[in-house]
Amino acid sequence: MPDTPLLDQVHLPADTRGFDIPQLRQLADELRAETIDAVSTTGGHLGAGLGVVELTVALHQVFETPKDILIWDVGHQCYPHKILTGRRDRIRTLRQPGGLSGFTKRSESEYDPFGAAHASTSISAALGFAAARDQKGETNRVVAVIGDGSMSAGMAYEAMNNAAETTHGQLMVILNDNDMSIAPPVGGMSAYLAKQVSGGAYRNFRRFGKSVAEHLPRPFRNAARKAEEYARGMIVGGTFFEELGFYYVGPVDGHDMDNLVPILRNAAAITDRPVIVHVVTQKGKGYAPAESSADKLHAVARFDVVSGEQSKSVSNAPSYTKVFGTELIKRAHLDPSIVAITAAMPSGTGLDLFGQAFPTRTYDVGIAEQHAVTFAAGLAADGQVVHDVAIQKLPVRFAMDRAGLVGADGATHAGSFDIGFMGALPGMVLMAAADEADLAAMIATSLEIDDRPSAFRYPRGDGVGVEIPELAAPLEIGKGRIVREGTTVAILSLGTRLQESLKAADALAARGVSATVADARFAKPLDADMILRLAREHECLITVEEGAMGGFGAFVLQLLAEKGALDAGLKIRTLCLPDVFQDQDNPVAMYATAGLNAEHIAAAALQALGVEATRAVRA
Repeated sequence: MPDTPLLDQVHLPADTRGFDIPQLRQLADELRAETIDAVSTTGGHLGAGLGVVELTVALHQVFETPKDILIWDVGHQCYPHKILTGRRDRIRTLRQPGGLSGFTKRSESEYDPFGAAHASTSISAALGFAAARDQKGETNRVVAVIGDGSMSAGMAYEAMNNAAETTHGQLMVILNDNDMSIAPPVGGMSAYLAKQVSGGAYRNFRRFGKSVAEHLPRPFRNAARKAEEYARGMIVGGTFFEELGFYYVGPVDGHDMDNLVPILRNAAAITDRPVIVHVVTQKGKGYAPAESSADKLHAVARFDVVSGEQSKSVSNAPSYTKVFGTELIKRAHLDPSIVAITAAMPSGTGLDLFGQAFPTRTYDVGIAEQHAVTFAAGLAADGQVVHDVAIQKLPVRFAMDRAGLVGADGATHAGSFDIGFMGALPGMVLMAAADEADLAAMIATSLEIDDRPSAFRYPRGDGVGVEIPELAAPLEIGKGRIVREGTTVAILSLGTRLQESLKAADALAARGVSATVADARFAKPLDADMILRLAREHECLITVEEGAMGGFGAFVLQLLAEKGALDAGLKIRTLCLPDVFQDQDNPVAMYATAGLNAEHIAAAALQALGVEATRAVRA
């Protein structure tokens, strides 16, 4: 455990407000050490939090949180914030079952006024808080902290464009410019910010200010240094933000506590229009393994603090994400028209591999998913999903990563709803992979579909270890497969619950109940012939999916109702994710809570058959 004598005195942010600047610097050093030690035992997001340690301390010292509203965009940088806001005693439960969330969460603390685990929402939320404050005639302050990567999303600019005319009181946006999001930042805004920091006007002004200050008495020299930090934005420019109605201050060194605190205090006093403070930080600051890592240790497993070496996965099966990237590369070698588009997540989606193989055929559009879809539609046409893709029947392929439950990232990252909303679009082909080989085949299938949009979903994590063909053959569209034949119960699985469905069939067999197991493969179009046969030849039909209600099970029920297959008394149960947002846990436990493991599938079949379960059914 690190030695943290000053941090030990801080239980809430108010405890920092009597500290002088040297004490704040020491507090930041201790907070950084505590963050590193905590994440080494839990895993999670590291680099982003290390980059904002000084900024976190300064914000809580200047602003009276939680009365003053402090909103962190994305939230993966919030671990130091959680330590300072009464959660230090639980910080080593981060992302663990029953522990602290890895992101800001309203139900967790009054110091988290707005939950966030996705990018670019903070300015809109802050503007809403400011407008609510104005309506009530109150005077508390509102601050949004947003990264330079998140500033690539249109939502941030929509909020800024609306800010000057919406609020007539204090509103501050902290632009945390570390020139490093999950992947290297892209686009015009990234280049603009870099120019602000590196431009000749800025550097010349700094040199001029220093030459003047050197000839001043010490008190005036210190004052000049602070004034220079505050005023240089007027010399450098910030024109873009000024045109949106913001008062621009910066660039400011986000690790220089001597200047950061007074600048924030001065900027907080600006109430005649919104203010943006451009703070330059270093992701991974203060921890050598992070500073030297290409991704600045953005997200880590448990690791050794001294060496930075992370614990290794014991699985021999490839991850679905890697399978996707590898298979797409195979296809792209054969088809030069294939291009890949990602919204600031190349490594998280496997497209970093594709980008290495085909750099000129890979597009990272930044954190701008809506733009990504319409951009894809424009490419496919030679662009939202409904208006720009589906109605025009354009062959855009959507690779839906992180299907189902995702473990430590919790509800904000779960792929719960795509089956319902994608399957509702006319003409959409929607597939779900049961294993790695299925995923390879679905990639091939999507590339064969050239007259309409398609999507295929696959989970986070490792596969099941099946062999992947050298070049997978495409599937027949809308056709599932019977994996095991039985007589009494039909278990119809969509996605990777197939393995649990097979275990459930084994458990039922041990109870004397014969079960057929089928892999639907397609949520749309459904394999009507197979499903109607299952309904006709079995007493009970169980559908299983890794998605919310209103998805695959609902599609099957509608088919059965239309065809009159329910009229003869078929017993049917639709198993899906529960109608709640599930907190983080390990995936097996999460699926147990959801009722989608083998024992739950078997129990649902026995209940439908009216068989009393005298003992728990275990796979």
